[in-house]
Amino acid sequence: MSVDIEWLAGVLRAAAKAEILPRFRRLDESDVQVKTEAIDLVTAADLAAEQFIKAEISRQVPGALFVGEESVAADPQLLSALAGADLAVVVDPIDGTANYAAGLPLFAVMAAVVAGGETIGGIIYDPMGDDWMMAEKGSGTWLCRPDGSSNRLHVAAPLPMPEMVGTASIAFVPPGKKVEILQNFAKVRLVSHYRVAGHEYRTFVSGHSQFLSYNKLMPWDHLGGALMAQEAGGYVARMDGSPYRPYHTEGGLLAATNEESWRLLRENVFTF
Repeated sequence: MSVDIEWLAGVLRAAAKAEILPRFRRLDESDVQVKTEAIDLVTAADLAAEQFIKAEISRQVPGALFVGEESVAADPQLLSALAGADLAVVVDPIDGTANYAAGLPLFAVMAAVVAGGETIGGIIYDPMGDDWMMAEKGSGTWLCRPDGSSNRLHVAAPLPMPEMVGTASIAFVPPGKKVEILQNFAKVRLVSHYRVAGHEYRTFVSGHSQFLSYNKLMPWDHLGGALMAQEAGGYVARMDGSPYRPYHTEGGLLAATNEESWRLLRENVFTF
């Protein structure tokens, strides 16, 4: 039993065209709901796209565990099943839902394939640009287009820390450390946050930034992107230096262009 990664990319694209794009900037008030807080939203498009993707996976790979962001919201036990699954497909139907709900054209559809506790494939589809990044373990990271063309992606060359630009989410940094981390950002050239991990990973693996960092590690947000970052030549680890695994939801994540840059950033910027 396996998942054809190119077929899966096609499913994400089809879901976006059928359920996400027709609703973009056309959501009624009743189509947007708050989940846990004001910045944690779900829309009718999230729910419809996830059901579309789940149905296709169930038909094509009936034995695979399906772990979708909205499915886990309804049944949290699904998340604990991921660690022991022989094969799983992890899906974020709309990464950047807050952007999508606000009518901002910066969101993504993401999926990762996990086998035996290891991420072996990942896809980040951009509905607005109609292209996708894709990686399979050991095969590099690629930017793919509907016409069949593709090119391999690589992270940027390392830079001295004062010249580095990157992205970092501080929403889940321990409250007592936020001021310190914000002050530490002055040690690098620029820090941004797009509110959509998919495009932050895209920026990093295509060589347009030197680092990215997160504290909350939900698998649908980071499994595919972390694999792509590694396959594009980057160095990725949790904040304690340990490898990032599909079952991790805590411990923070830092990606950099190489191990030396990772250590510089960990010691001087992300000091929690």
